[in-house]
Amino acid sequence: MKAMIATKISMLQHVCVVPLARATRRRSFTVSASASASTTVTPSRNLTVSSPTSSSCAPHVDPRVLLGMSEHDLQQLAVEFGQQSYRGKQLHHLIYKRKAKEIQDFSHLPQAFRNDLIEAGWKIGRSPIYHTVTAADGTVKLLLKLEDNRLIETVGIPVEDEKGSMRLTACVSSQVGCPLRCSFCATGKGGYSRNLQRHEIIEQVLAIEDIFKHRVTNVVFMGMGEPMLNLKSVLDAHRCLNKDVQIGQRMITISTVGVPNTIKKLASHKLQSTLAVSLHAPNQKLREMIVPSAKSYPLDAIMKDCRDYFAETSRRVSFEYALLAGVNDSVEQARELAELLHEWGRGYHVNLIPFNPIEGSEYQRPNKKTVSTFAGALGSCKITVSIRQTRGLDASAACGQLRNNFQKSPRIIESDREESQSDVAVAC
Repeated sequence: MKAMIATKISMLQHVCVVPLARATRRRSFTVSASASASTTVTPSRNLTVSSPTSSSCAPHVDPRVLLGMSEHDLQQLAVEFGQQSYRGKQLHHLIYKRKAKEIQDFSHLPQAFRNDLIEAGWKIGRSPIYHTVTAADGTVKLLLKLEDNRLIETVGIPVEDEKGSMRLTACVSSQVGCPLRCSFCATGKGGYSRNLQRHEIIEQVLAIEDIFKHRVTNVVFMGMGEPMLNLKSVLDAHRCLNKDVQIGQRMITISTVGVPNTIKKLASHKLQSTLAVSLHAPNQKLREMIVPSAKSYPLDAIMKDCRDYFAETSRRVSFEYALLAGVNDSVEQARELAELLHEWGRGYHVNLIPFNPIEGSEYQRPNKKTVSTFAGALGSCKITVSIRQTRGLDASAACGQLRNNFQKSPRIIESDREESQSDVAVAC
């Protein structure tokens, strides 16, 4: 008898992590529906956070999230619930076109099907907006409050062209915080908690579309976190944004400060998206000062991987270069950067980013003349160069700034831990 009971307990525990098809057939495990993602939570400043725990760096992977699933997967899910496959197409339309936030909003689906999804623990995977800041130039920065009460940033950047049509760029985060701690970055100063799941990346784009009432045309993985340290979720989100949200691959940019071996892995997928490498210095010594993680990934190794990336994908690599007054913005350093790029190939593009000041930083923003002179020196060395237009200065738009105003550490808020545990009840 004891052996039988032990076997049953083991089977029940296994149900919580079974693959998608089997999980849908188990109806006894329930998760309460979360509050509507359209609700704005009233924020308070300087929230008290819990002390770090070893488990806080690992994301809770919930397989019962609809957002991120393809049309084929949703059709299969519908069949698993005893529905016709066309119900999966309806699910796809409701999630990605109608942008429904709760399963009960699926008014086109039978009530019984909706109830079955909820009873089995399925959810859409949209998070509430915690705080919104709008800059004078129209840039909007959002804080999303995830299911575990951590905050992440995403930015919507509207640009109107000469013909009056708008390009809307979503700058998305890939991690809660960042472990690389670049010396000029507000996100690194706020610490690191965990990787984002694919739906937590995708929902940032949908949230921007909700705010602007306009479809996102471009996505840049340049928000909180290092995308290459969360490559699986980033690639899964990339697939969904391209295939389901229908944003062209060439309209998506994946940025990295450089993580060994990951550029090769990305190249193997042969994406048509842009790879942007955050260089920030023309030599190894200075780069290590600005980017501490550069010690494990020398410049020569990065440049070789970038050359190989171009050979593998035929896609030009763009180099991001944050200009820091008196640190890396001299004409001599511009020429040194040009020599480095010419040594490793042709066709590279440099995107100059005048430093966006953050609280407590020793760095300063160079003046316009210095920026222009640096760009001119690169141009005279036959390097294609652009200067990024600074947006959202009055909205704390530098990566990590706004999050740090409300949550100094990305750890779970103690006062919210009990609330989240009572809101979500899993029978196993």
